[in-house]
Amino acid sequence: MTLETLAATIAARKGKDPETSWTARLLAMGPEKCAEKFGEEAVEAIIEAVKGDRARLTAEAADVIYHLLVMLAARDVTLADVLAELDRRDGTSGIAEKAGR
Repeated sequence: MTLETLAATIAARKGKDPETSWTARLLAMGPEKCAEKFGEEAVEAIIEAVKGDRARLTAEAADVIYHLLVMLAARDVTLADVLAELDRRDGTSGIAEKAGR
């Protein structure tokens, strides 16, 4: 599965029956709840990174990516929007990019 496929699946679930889809349920709870879930998953990934458990970190990283895409969808930000921003930054030093904010 590619990120584009996952993002498309999430977008397709927007407005669907929350009783039949976890993604639809999250989106129905609103952007704030989606952001909260993303934060929870990010913390879990951090914990596994500190512990050094590669398999658990991999699983938690997948959860982080999924919940990031759900959070973005909740605010009508597409994966294409994010990828365009990354393309815009391509070739720019991270230090220079941060200084420009």
